[in-house]
Amino acid sequence: MGNPLQIPLLGLDRGEISSLVENEGEPSYRAQQLLEAVYRQRVDAIERISTLPQQFRLKLVEKGVSIGLPAIEKRFVSEDGTIRYLMALADGQTVETVWMPEGDGGEAGDGSEAGDSVTTAECVGTATPSTGSGQALGRPAERKLGGAARAWDRATICISSQVGCAVDCQFCLTALLGLKRNLTAGEIVGQVGAVLNDQKVSPPEDRTNLVFMGMGEPFLNYDNFIKAVRLLVEEVGVAESRMTVSTAGIVPRIHDFGQEPVRPKLAISLNASNDAMRTELMPLNRKWNLEKLMAAAREFPLRPRERITFEYVLLSGVNDAPANAREVVELVRGMRPKVNLIALNPGPGIEFGTPAEDRVAAFQKILVDAGIPAFVRRPRGRDIYAACGQLKRTVEIATAPAR
Repeated sequence: MGNPLQIPLLGLDRGEISSLVENEGEPSYRAQQLLEAVYRQRVDAIERISTLPQQFRLKLVEKGVSIGLPAIEKRFVSEDGTIRYLMALADGQTVETVWMPEGDGGEAGDGSEAGDSVTTAECVGTATPSTGSGQALGRPAERKLGGAARAWDRATICISSQVGCAVDCQFCLTALLGLKRNLTAGEIVGQVGAVLNDQKVSPPEDRTNLVFMGMGEPFLNYDNFIKAVRLLVEEVGVAESRMTVSTAGIVPRIHDFGQEPVRPKLAISLNASNDAMRTELMPLNRKWNLEKLMAAAREFPLRPRERITFEYVLLSGVNDAPANAREVVELVRGMRPKVNLIALNPGPGIEFGTPAEDRVAAFQKILVDAGIPAFVRRPRGRDIYAACGQLKRTVEIATAPAR
């Protein structure tokens, strides 16, 4: 039976680990050794931290100190190489984390290093409308990693911030779970560590992008999310320019987020072109309507070259008409925006349909012709319920929709 008073090291920052070391009467340099072991080497047990004296390790274990890495309970592997992980947390709850070799093109054109590394050929129907939405994806050259060949150049990890979600977007499987609880900063960082260990990669040497777009609304777990970001940047070694957070539109937190000294790029889930439609699809719009949301977006302080991303899930016959595209143009006019279009990823219990490719392409063309960079995010792991909006801790995938 586990110690009910477990103290996980994952989630503790430099100051907190230094205090722990000091309280145990150890020299101050032990803090750096612990930080390196927990965040860079990502060891999974105190006993395996070989840089610490055995007596100190035993003392920590006796006091209930643990690493706190979540356990990988299940893996679901897609035909496109995407892996959906079901992560088991200490209290028996589970969350999902997704590994996407080569990503889904979501960062393309956002003005960051991560966005610059995405080529036109890797996006489906990019900002040049003539490419069409069915363009074939090129296979990257194999690269060596630890003596073994790998067939990807960069990868993206999609991270959860809550167990379930309270936002209740009508087209999202995660909404059907409701909200169970917030994740701690350690549980957020731990998802990254568990996946990096499983994939045998390490940033910054390996180009790894992080998107806070898994289960939950990060801005409704703001303090833990921000602490996790700082730990990922300062201790794990992932550049903030390689991180993106998506919010459904928690307006006060958008203002707070713009003042953070260390922050990922911002993506806002728009998903509708007018208030009536957005309130129907995203009940959150009753509290923070489009006027308030777009005002916050306009005031958001962007870095040089950085663009603010708007995510727009296209639902067949609902929000995918040319008139909706023209309304989106007016909503973002005067900003430095980019728009990611996402054809609905279907799932059981979701009553909306996926629009036809020509409908998606027509919507995109209207945006591009108006001078707005617009990209179609390619679905990754749709066959294993790993794609955007599909995360629901699904363990039976035999009836999952084909790509």
